[in-house]
Amino acid sequence: MILKSSLNQINEFFLYISNHIRKFYLNSSIYNKKISKIVEGDLQYAPSPNLLDCIIKYNKKKKNIEEYLTNSIWTNKKITENNYKKLHNFFWLFSIDLKSSKKITQSIISNWIDLNHNYNQNNWEIDTLSKRLISWISNSQLTYDESTAEYKEKFNNIIKKQINHLINEINRSELVDDKMIGCSAIILAGLSYQDRENYLNYGQNLLKKIISLSFDQDGFPKSRNIRQLSFYLKYLVLIREWLKESRSEIPEYINEIIFRLGNAYNFIWQSIKQPLLFNGNHEADNYDFDKYLEAYEYKFNNKNNFMGGYGVFKNKNFALVMDLGTPPEKKFSSNYQSGSLSFEFLYKNQKIICNSGYFQNHNHQLNRISKSSANHSTLIIDNRSSIKFKKYLSGVSRINKSLKILKKKISSEKFHWKLCGSHDGYLKEYGIVHERQIEFFPDKFKLIGQDKILKKRNFKPSNFEIRFHLMPNIKITKTQDNKSVLIELENSGWRFFSENHHIQIETGLYFGKKNSFTENQNIFISGITQNEDQIIRWEIKKII
Repeated sequence: MILKSSLNQINEFFLYISNHIRKFYLNSSIYNKKISKIVEGDLQYAPSPNLLDCIIKYNKKKKNIEEYLTNSIWTNKKITENNYKKLHNFFWLFSIDLKSSKKITQSIISNWIDLNHNYNQNNWEIDTLSKRLISWISNSQLTYDESTAEYKEKFNNIIKKQINHLINEINRSELVDDKMIGCSAIILAGLSYQDRENYLNYGQNLLKKIISLSFDQDGFPKSRNIRQLSFYLKYLVLIREWLKESRSEIPEYINEIIFRLGNAYNFIWQSIKQPLLFNGNHEADNYDFDKYLEAYEYKFNNKNNFMGGYGVFKNKNFALVMDLGTPPEKKFSSNYQSGSLSFEFLYKNQKIICNSGYFQNHNHQLNRISKSSANHSTLIIDNRSSIKFKKYLSGVSRINKSLKILKKKISSEKFHWKLCGSHDGYLKEYGIVHERQIEFFPDKFKLIGQDKILKKRNFKPSNFEIRFHLMPNIKITKTQDNKSVLIELENSGWRFFSENHHIQIETGLYFGKKNSFTENQNIFISGITQNEDQIIRWEIKKII
């Protein structure tokens, strides 16, 4: 164990040294000369800006470029890191009125090029650079049209230089999301400059590789990340629309992955219309994207009850979702949470039981907290998670010790839904297996749960808690006998009940809104594991 830890430290040390040497190389004149080798050619195809509506939130009120502080836009030093990236990715161009001055817009871009014509680690990283290229090309009516020959040459050269850098660096990135955005930018450059040999072929081959490595056979991301599912679908649809509009051939593998990914999107979002807070997800409004899909005639359908490791039952009034999936591989686990066998329960689009969401910023301590089992509606042993993570120098935490799903069963009849699963996440350290069974009877408005703590070899008595998280706006009242909690939603009232265990209420943190938190309440049942199998029974029933 000590040897393994030492080897890991040595590897991280050499990785740290290697990264610093590479930074020196990227800032050198040798590297600058390498990426400055470009093929001459002007912009031939510029996509319609409205195609970007799938990834850009529509802003009804357009601004005039004159409203920006154009003289000091690149000299403002009092700016946060997040706003700095937004400024340099140029996505704000999509909010500019097309009647704005082209001369001012092109002057801003020309000044940017003068200041950043060589590699700059602050604004040439893959995400920012790729979005900048997409924005510049997609907004060519402002950024390119009616400009001087000198400006066009300057614009075309910096586009291609940045693409060369992107091609050089994209395979080194560990972030698949960045690769997807970068791949999109490379494909767009290939279409726009009619450069199939250098850009389009490379981009399409890279896209094929991303698809092969990142999705399971059903089209669900191997990360099991719901937010990432929507992200991938948006960019794949965008690439397909670029190909279609430019009258380029659409490879069959793109049609196939959009079909499979779209069906997964229908399964996890379109059929429920509520964000499910599992494994890196937070609240998101996909209604605009649904309208986009409808406008461009993308229709998806899925009647499965299990996909991507999630069991989902729904009807007109109810939705019941449970995480029955195996944790992802280490390389796909940067946004994974320890929520095995957790569940969410909804009535008429309002959550009765939820998980507490995810704090996305890897460099914040709340990211670590939001990854824990305690942040989900599931069993926690000895205040520890069912999965263990390791934090890397980049700030990202990935799975270090995983678990196995030992049992998984789902069945559905009109008036009886059943989900059952078990895992060994607490077996090695505490000698127990957690098994959960949830049954729902829609006609009786009753959900019945059983959490089994099954004793195995090397059993070790420990504290346990079973948590049930609630949305911040929900009001709850504990009864005097400590066996029931009344749950008040806007549209209904429910009773949480456990016959043989005292029920407690605790204040927690809700991370459902991106990179923010607010207080919420959670119900929990606690006790000590016994030298015999235990069954903790509980139920939730509608009373109003």
